[in-house]
Amino acid sequence: MATQDLTRILIRTAQTGDIPNLARLIQPFVNDGKLLLRTYGELDELLPNFFVAVLDGEIIGCAALEIYSPKLAEIRSLAVASSAQGMGIGKMLVNACLDRAHANNVFEVMAITSSDSFFQSCGFDYTLPGEKRALFIQTRETFNRDTGE
Repeated sequence: MATQDLTRILIRTAQTGDIPNLARLIQPFVNDGKLLLRTYGELDELLPNFFVAVLDGEIIGCAALEIYSPKLAEIRSLAVASSAQGMGIGKMLVNACLDRAHANNVFEVMAITSSDSFFQSCGFDYTLPGEKRALFIQTRETFNRDTGE
């Protein structure tokens, strides 16, 4: 995709009819272990704050903002089709999420990622650098990808 094609990209809120395309877009990233699988039910719950990047009628990127409280939200399921990576579409989607967080008066937005440098290029940084990190523990052996349980 040429740089001038960016002017043809529409960022909009996802709609119910987009769910199968969102699932297809996310699947390669799930297969690579970069994203968690999202059930149709999870995608549907996130729809009010789920954004898609559309080019010539095709969804080529997506990202969701999950708002936990007025204090905290998380960017989830950020994915850009391999054919459209490196063109700034991910940043456009992150900015749409940040605009929604701002409109909802959310204090802080986090991203759990293996691509620190990408999110840092979008203005993210570590909270209290050098002092605090997010730590996780799994409370059971397996996660059922089909049901989300």
